[in-house]
Formats: sequence, structure tokens, C-alpha cells
Amino acid sequence: MLRTVAVLLLEDIAVFEYGVVAEVFGLDRREDGVPKFDFRVCAQDPGAPMRTSSGGRIIADHGLDQVASADLVVVPATTIRDAYPAPVLDAIKAAAEAGSTLLTVCSGAFVLGMTGLLDGRRCTTHWRHVDEFRRRFPAAIVDADVLYVDEGDILSSAGTAAGIDACLHLVRRELGSTVATAIARRMVVPPQRDGGQRQFVELPIPASTADSLQSVLDWMTEHLTTEHTVAALAHRAKMSSRTFARRFVAETGTTPQRWLTMQRVLRARELLESTRMGIEEIARESGFGTAALLRHHFRQVLGVPPQHYRRTFAAD
Repeated sequence: MLRTVAVLLLEDIAVFEYGVVAEVFGLDRREDGVPKFDFRVCAQDPGAPMRTSSGGRIIADHGLDQVASADLVVVPATTIRDAYPAPVLDAIKAAAEAGSTLLTVCSGAFVLGMTGLLDGRRCTTHWRHVDEFRRRFPAAIVDADVLYVDEGDILSSAGTAAGIDACLHLVRRELGSTVATAIARRMVVPPQRDGGQRQFVELPIPASTADSLQSVLDWMTEHLTTEHTVAALAHRAKMSSRTFARRFVAETGTTPQRWLTMQRVLRARELLESTRMGIEEIARESGFGTAALLRHHFRQVLGVPPQHYRRTFAAD
């Protein structure tokens, strides 16, 4: 169970990436049905002002002795350097040995790489740092084209907003969709983006908010049982099919069909957790139509069949 979260700060910490972790795990949202986490801000020298990468100072309240006992240890982005303090690396390794889950955000993967814990493991980091990461940690298996990687006891995420996706994914994995959705709603972010989406999209995201596809995305989410074609969606967006398809990838990082499939899987997962509907009924309600299609896509996305997921996560 995810109860205690330790965020490990180093000199030149990136404020946004730290803020992502604090926003997800550090705020008391019990009024929204979210359990309160024991959130610990840890550093080698607690109480001492620590420089941030954007200027200013931040102070950690806890020392490294509070890291190994945490259920989750998060290493946010920091300046990439040739070496990191040995006590910090030792604290991370001790946490791993004690059974903690480890999560890195952006360049935090370099810190974990120095521990050797990523050797032979899939991981990711910001696309700008991938080549350097591969040179320094050749034994790690780096995937440069994803938002985050979940290896069970170790999760890593790409730059900036991908840290939000990884944190919410972990909350959903450990505490269920209801809790993750409640946090996402308060943060005004999508409940989940597929970790396999590309982190870097060559097409520029349109500058004009009037051209945003958000209203179309909302409509698709509200009409999951409708058969959506690119032509019909483009008509709703008042665009040509070709322009719509390009714009969709630019805004979401994936294709309309893959995005829709993910939303249907999320809806099915919610129904599996919160209702006693049969698999056939859930397949119809989530837009898959048949239990066979639901099982195929559910297992493809989550790695387990719907019945197995229900036994694990359904509310009593």
C-alpha cells in the first residue's frame, strides 16, 4: 500500500519537477476521498537552504535516514553532473533493498543510474538527455519514445509534465482509478495519458487556443459507445481529415483510434473497480461492444485480463 512518500532533493533541484511530486503526494485531499500521504522532503543536510536550478532556495525537513522506510522514493530532476553525493546514492540503494518503489522524474534518472539499479532495466528520461544517458549508463535499456516506464519497483519518466503522468499512473496502480481521477481533477489534468505515447512530437502544437481539440476530446470521452471515424471527428472539429489527424497527434502524441481505445480501457477499469456489472455489459458501456474486444485491449494496455484486474482492485 502506498502511504509514505519520500522526495529526495539534491543541489540545483528543478522546482517544477519537485512541485509535480508535491502536488500529487504532498497535499491533503481527504475531502476528495484521497488518503493523506506521509510526505517527507529529504536531503543530505536537512534544514540547510538548497539551491534550485531556477534561482532561490528550498529547505528539506528530513534527512536521509527517512528515505529507506518510505513506500515510495522519488528523485526529481536536478542538474546532470559527473558524480552525486555517496550518502544520497547509498540511501537510494538502501531503500531499494528495503522494498521501496523508486520513481525518477526527467534527469533524476541520472541519479538512479549512478546507483547501478537501472542496469538491465527499461527506463526513460528527457529526450534531450537520452544520448548522454546511454553513453554514461550503457547497461540500462533506454526507451526514448515514451512518457514513462513502469518496471514494477522502478518507474522513470520523461521531462516535465510526463512526471505528472507517471505519478498519477502509480497512484492508479496502487490505489485505484477513483483516487487517481480525484487528484487529476483537482490538478485539472487528464486522468491518464498512455505511457507509450511519444514524449517528443515533431509537429508544433498550435499556438492558437481556438484551434484546440479539447472540445472534441471531451465529446469523444462522453460518447465512448459511438463509432468514431476520423472523417466524422474532423467534421466536428471543422477541419479536413488530414489536418485533423495531424493536429490530433500534435496535441495528444497519439492517433485518434489509440487515444479512444485508451479512454475505453480507462472506462472499463473504472466499471470493474466500482460496479458488479458483467464483462459483456462493461464491454458495451465502455464502447468495446464485445467481451472479446474488451479482453484483448484491456490485456494489451494493462497486462492482465479484466477478471484478474477486478479481483485485485474491485471495492468490497
